[in-house]
Amino acid sequence: MRFGGTYPTNLLCLYSEEDSMAEVTEQQIIEALSRIIDPDRKADIVGLGMVSGLTLKGGHVAFAIEVDPQRGPHLEPLRKAAEKAVHDLPGVLSVSAVLTAERNTQGGPKGAPQGGHGHQAEKPLLPNVKAIVAIASGKGGVGKSTTATNIAMALSRMGLKVGLFDADIFGPSMPRMLGITGEPVSPDGQTMMPMENYGVKCMSMGFLVPEDSPIIWRGPMVMGALEQLLRDVHWGELDVMIIDMPPGTGDTQLTMTQRVPLTGAVIVSTPQDIALLDATKGLNMFRKVDVPVLGIIENMSYYICPKCGDEAHIFGHGGAKAEAARLSADFLGEIPLDISIRQTADAGEPIVISKPNSPHAKVYMEIAARIWDKVQVLQSSRKGPRIVME
Repeated sequence: MRFGGTYPTNLLCLYSEEDSMAEVTEQQIIEALSRIIDPDRKADIVGLGMVSGLTLKGGHVAFAIEVDPQRGPHLEPLRKAAEKAVHDLPGVLSVSAVLTAERNTQGGPKGAPQGGHGHQAEKPLLPNVKAIVAIASGKGGVGKSTTATNIAMALSRMGLKVGLFDADIFGPSMPRMLGITGEPVSPDGQTMMPMENYGVKCMSMGFLVPEDSPIIWRGPMVMGALEQLLRDVHWGELDVMIIDMPPGTGDTQLTMTQRVPLTGAVIVSTPQDIALLDATKGLNMFRKVDVPVLGIIENMSYYICPKCGDEAHIFGHGGAKAEAARLSADFLGEIPLDISIRQTADAGEPIVISKPNSPHAKVYMEIAARIWDKVQVLQSSRKGPRIVME
């Protein structure tokens, strides 16, 4: 078994390396769930149409239980009972069940604010984190995760208490980039301690599943997992949390911006036109949901030949700076295309930590300082004006 019984059941018992003796079927899962009775409506959850998004892959089961948002905080026992009923079936290796309130069960507007898959109303997300900054991109492959990691390291070197949250459920990369192995510790079987390296606390789905195992989930399962990782981890007091957002502008990104109290967002792009088009979409998404955009970073901005010292612009140059000016956004800086940045990230030794005096590390430090300055300005403005009585 990859995970023992010391972890919360709905996230930390996701995968097992043992082979199942028999292949469970979708019909068997439905039959097991039909024995779970809604305590208020006095009927089974299948007959009531509460089960949705059922997925089955190689013995790994995931599904959502749709409930009225007002009842969500009180139905955690029902969720656990449904999860256990499926987990007890022969051939089931793991189960992930989440409470969701997507359907309009009480005549209210669909998509109205709700209790966060069952327990958001009980416990707010990240109450002890002073500032939360999302590092985002309009598309993948622009070096966003490497940038997020090194910015987190740079903020830590500035003397801040820093957390790093990997919000990319389908392609988690933080365990490797931070050089962290092993599994989270759960002191009570319900909550987890964050992993930590280089003085930065971190949590990622990559700590909970084998590195080569795909996660095949629909939207409700993804958001349920993300919210639990944010809510049920003992982050402690943090000055700032960096969130490595998944690439794109889909449902996961939009929901994260609506449910996580973001202080601001940073957009990462490469200089070429096609990347800038997607970066613009990402920036406009944050603006539409009233999340301040702290600025744009141009990654892989230039390449300096180690032999002759010539500067080459492989992907173009200055595109992100020009786009920032066009969109009335701040330009935070240029990060070069250099093999040492890639090598240190792959080795789990971010360049800001492993080569702190290198020019590349200094670029990250400068960008992190600009981000922190903007965060402090935003925090000061939200406190309101100071009234002096004379």
